[in-house]
Amino acid sequence: MSNIRREFYKMLFQKRTYIGWAGLFIVPFLVTVAVRFSDAGQQHGPDGPEAVLIQLMRGNGLFSAVATLGVLTGFFLPLLASMSGSYTIAGEAESGTLRTVLIEPVSRGPLLLAKWLVANIYMAIGMALLSVASLIIGSAIFGAEPMQLLSGGTTISVGQGLLRIAASYAFVLVGMAAVVSLATLFSTLANSSLTAVFGALVLVIVMQVLGSFSVFDFLEPYLITSHFDAWQNLLRHPIVWEPMWKGLINFVVWIVGTTGLGYVVFQRKDVLT
Repeated sequence: MSNIRREFYKMLFQKRTYIGWAGLFIVPFLVTVAVRFSDAGQQHGPDGPEAVLIQLMRGNGLFSAVATLGVLTGFFLPLLASMSGSYTIAGEAESGTLRTVLIEPVSRGPLLLAKWLVANIYMAIGMALLSVASLIIGSAIFGAEPMQLLSGGTTISVGQGLLRIAASYAFVLVGMAAVVSLATLFSTLANSSLTAVFGALVLVIVMQVLGSFSVFDFLEPYLITSHFDAWQNLLRHPIVWEPMWKGLINFVVWIVGTTGLGYVVFQRKDVLT
């Protein structure tokens, strides 16, 4: 617990922490206001399922939370997760504080896990700010009504809608934990946080590219990015659970695999600065 507490306090005293949180709080206001003053959101904006969610937002502000989530899951949230995970080891090695930390009687394994946990807490707080800001501005501009689901012609109450929104954010948070874990692995391999960010983010982008071509469909079950949008099944009736379970299994495998490998690498890492 002492490692976790120390890392959490350290996170709170870094400017980059609040820059990321501020971005997640402001973006929903920009998206919702842009939709409000656009030409019915029909000629500009994202394509695909996100476009449908944006259209639904015009009639119900609750959809602001899921529309914003759909828009940001493609790049901004993986970027933030990559930045959060990359600083765990490489950031401290770069600033010269890692060696000072390791001089103390502290085990490397628990230290790495504490840093990984705090990085995910950072993402959890950020996504909570994102959801709250989306609901506030969406409800203020478009109102909060019972949610009409994407299929089945079913309408659920505001309370049930909020539960499904919360579950959607929780699912994406697990996916971002997989990206944090990937960035943590790169962080143990590099002495530069920027290198670790690029390594993790480039790999995420490569996965997205591979997933966009049918010739690589055989890789789809194994790519993190293939399952990012599975949360949208929560907005259907009945809920299609299979893609979500497959996504969660994929995320957990990546989390355990990359964090475990990072654990091994960090145990053997020579810290020279």
